Amino acid sequence: MVKALRVDERLIHGQVAMAWTRDLGIQGIMVADDEAASNEMQKMTLKMAVPDGIKCIIKTVPEIIALLNNPRSEGMRILVLVKTVKNALEVYKAVPGIEYVNIGNAGRFTSGDGTERTIISRSVSLTPDEVEALKELATLAPDTALQMVPSDEKKLVSEVL
Repeated sequence: MVKALRVDERLIHGQVAMAWTRDLGIQGIMVADDEAASNEMQKMTLKMAVPDGIKCIIKTVPEIIALLNNPRSEGMRILVLVKTVKNALEVYKAVPGIEYVNIGNAGRFTSGDGTERTIISRSVSLTPDEVEALKELATLAPDTALQMVPSDEKKLVSEVL
């Protein structure tokens, strides 16, 4: 069902649309983001980046959790995208059977907001609360890894922290 749960504050973009969908054999992308779900322009823009033949649903985090727990989702190969580690933790706790948790981009585009952040990798910069959420996520899903694209080496979060 859920081939991967990816944290990427850009949500759908070239790396996701091409590399991850191809590598994982994805049939559908589910974006779990409250802000994007309420913004028609952003939804339209995100859907334009989705390759032909791949279904895309953009809903709030609770709505995506409900869809993923619906038996009709069981037969699909799905990539779930969230902007934050906290949202990834929420989804992971609520949806059984997620095969892989991937941390791609987090905090890079909000790092100039004056909030104290810990640099985890060149593409991940987290607040103290987000670091705690990532620790919990890595405990629940020990294979959680930092990986920008499928061809990059997986760096286990548990080893980086």
